[in-house]
Amino acid sequence: MGRLRKGGDSPTAFLRDLRRLFTLIVPYWRRVLLAVFLSLIVSGINGSLAWLVKPAMNGIFLEKDRSLLLLIPLGVLLLYLFRGALAFAHSYLMTSVGMKLIRDLRNRLYEHITFLPIRYYNEKSSGLMISRIINDVGQLQKVVAHSVKDLFVEGATVAVLTAVAFARRWDLTLIALTVMPLAFYGVGRLGMRLKRVTKEAQRKISLITELLTESFSGIKMVKIFGREGTLVSLFAKRNQDFYRENMRATRITEATSLLMELVGGAGIAFVLWYGGRLVIEDVITPGDFFSFLAAIFMIYTPAKRLAKVNNGIQRARASLERVNEFFTLPREEGGHIELQPVRELIEFRGVSFSYPGTEGYALRDINLRIRKGEIIAVVGRSGAGKTTLVDLIPRLHDPTEGVILIDGTDIREATLASLRGQIGVVSQDVILFNDTVRANIGFGRPGADEEEIIEAAKAAYAHEFIMDLPGGYDSVIGEKGVRLSGGQRQRLSIARAVLKNPPILILDEATSSLDTHAEMMVQKALYSLMKNRTTLVIAHRLSTVKMASRIIVLDRGVIAEEGTHSELIGRDGIYKRLYENQLLPETHQYVPDI
Repeated sequence: MGRLRKGGDSPTAFLRDLRRLFTLIVPYWRRVLLAVFLSLIVSGINGSLAWLVKPAMNGIFLEKDRSLLLLIPLGVLLLYLFRGALAFAHSYLMTSVGMKLIRDLRNRLYEHITFLPIRYYNEKSSGLMISRIINDVGQLQKVVAHSVKDLFVEGATVAVLTAVAFARRWDLTLIALTVMPLAFYGVGRLGMRLKRVTKEAQRKISLITELLTESFSGIKMVKIFGREGTLVSLFAKRNQDFYRENMRATRITEATSLLMELVGGAGIAFVLWYGGRLVIEDVITPGDFFSFLAAIFMIYTPAKRLAKVNNGIQRARASLERVNEFFTLPREEGGHIELQPVRELIEFRGVSFSYPGTEGYALRDINLRIRKGEIIAVVGRSGAGKTTLVDLIPRLHDPTEGVILIDGTDIREATLASLRGQIGVVSQDVILFNDTVRANIGFGRPGADEEEIIEAAKAAYAHEFIMDLPGGYDSVIGEKGVRLSGGQRQRLSIARAVLKNPPILILDEATSSLDTHAEMMVQKALYSLMKNRTTLVIAHRLSTVKMASRIIVLDRGVIAEEGTHSELIGRDGIYKRLYENQLLPETHQYVPDI
């Protein structure tokens, strides 16, 4: 789908948004075209019913023709049956179009959001994005299924019935329809207000979605700190705000109906008075008048529905604008070079980085060369830039200045798939899905067979505990792996990386939150994973630091020290102080033979 442009409340903007809405329907034009054809037949039947009033009145009540007493009611019955069947088919077709549109638009929006740069995920809450995909897009289904359907049926019906009324008495028709422009002007003004209120209501429901997402994902902390009552109160407040906006929208919608009733009532009352005089004075026959009056009565009902069509379109405009905010965000862009697995060197050349909207640099003038097969430990105080440094390699962020090269190729010129395909990450924040153990490990390499998954689990020292689970590899582990211990979750994460078999490995404090026993098991799995790979480790434990080829010490975004463990200990610098104050004693660690 093309990008949606932001619109305002001018008539031009309204027409543009209406055109944009119909553009969304274009892929389903065959169903829409058939529905339009059916709507024209339904409108023709409505006109026929109004036209039959004159022969019914004159032939049955004035001429007392007994043959018409059977034929006309039978004809009316058949017309109603036929109209009902066509209306059912038309409604079904337009509802299916609405459902298909929402299905496809949600797919496109989810795809677009998934391929956005990670900085947008840091700027916008997950609840807000969920609300756009579910709530805002969902509004459009109602518009297509109901408002667009009514636009075709009721619009054509008004046209046909107006023609019937003009054929009976053009002067009375002009009198009856004189008030309609005033009514539609008022409806238009109310509709613009409805758009603004709807947009605010959608914002309020997104706040509710955000709160639900955050409270459910953080329910453990909520209970530990006893904040259930606070969240319940906050939810009640946001729910009340949403209720208030919905009631404003309801008042506007009902005001539209009230306006149409008043205008319609005034028009029909005047027509009854003026037309009644013409009948009394024998200017027109009762059949003419009642045929005309039936057409006018039948016009006002679809006219009122057309007013609601305007309300529906205004709601859709509000939703389209909110969805547009994401469609206009640029997706991640990779290069065109298919990057081969690292053969010699990863190089940071004059790399500096600052986060958008912040002052100063998170990293400054980083120059670093990492040989294939090296294990580089990155240490430093909290906030020194360790995670930022490793996040630049898979292009979760791009350098503000400088360049990162793999075997001489700027990673910005490589395709994202070829770059990220050779990088594996194991972090302290383990991401697991509410699926089976097999699916979570297999996420590392789609299409892996059972034997490969089991071998990966064994390499991660996870096979034994997996077999102890009730369903083994078919066990569902819950959201974020809640049914597993911290060490078990971490080993599944490692198994996933083993299955991917990446030449470049990033370990982001992968054992920092584990107890001693769990850490020893995870360390064994990590050392198995690190063999023969180029590895960057954000170091938290002494064992990882000691076995590194080199240690990089970051301080305030710059490389302050570089060397081996023994070299840095002898310098009496930042590393030695970190070692003495933060790193755990060597006796508590599992140190492998690599």
